[in-house]
Amino acid sequence: MRRRIDFNCDLGEGCDDAAIVPCISSASIACGGHAGDDASMRATVALCLRHGVAIGAHPSFEDRAYFGRRELPLSPVEAQALVLRQCRALMAVCDAAGARLHHVKPHGALYNLAARDPAVAEGVAAAVHALGAGLWLYALAGSELVHAGRALGLHVAEEVFAERGYEADGRLTPRGQPGAVIEDLDGALAQVRTMLREGVVQARDGSRVPIRADTLCLHGDRPDAAAFARALRAALEADGIAVAAP
Repeated sequence: MRRRIDFNCDLGEGCDDAAIVPCISSASIACGGHAGDDASMRATVALCLRHGVAIGAHPSFEDRAYFGRRELPLSPVEAQALVLRQCRALMAVCDAAGARLHHVKPHGALYNLAARDPAVAEGVAAAVHALGAGLWLYALAGSELVHAGRALGLHVAEEVFAERGYEADGRLTPRGQPGAVIEDLDGALAQVRTMLREGVVQARDGSRVPIRADTLCLHGDRPDAAAFARALRAALEADGIAVAAP
């Protein structure tokens, strides 16, 4: 059983960030692709500094109409440029606030594409490598992005999800399909405890899939995200699991 876990949430997407930040140890901040602008980045960075939360960039397809959750044609070079552009925007905000960027985590369709496509994964990892030594890359556990990051010598945190369903190959169930999102808190807590205690997740077909959990994600855009965050943090602490950024 794990005794320490990073608890991260996607922020800067127009939700109740102020209620979520006290519960988490790291945040992935929308930086202009699917959501976010200079004002939202400044506000979210300030929140993270106030609560001692590690700051990460959350680059995505630049497709606000679909919240970055529509997969678009993308070459490895384009993936690298997109990640660099958005992360540098957040880094400028961090510099002005006296903060430091801790990690990079792709969002939505870019995250899922990099998880399965080795070439796109290499483009994303190359961008993180170019941004500077010491940055962490957050990537779907067991995915191509994990392998690409490690091949470049990056610090890689393998990520699991509290309230997303899984397929038998370890990928997330695509949104819109039955079981893609776990709506009830009890179901999410049960999934988290199984992943941390047993190192497996139950896939949609009932199979038990081995999984590594370095960082646990909660989606900040769900309407009950703050309540979920408080309950998840309380459950982790009740189970004797320390919550800290890697």
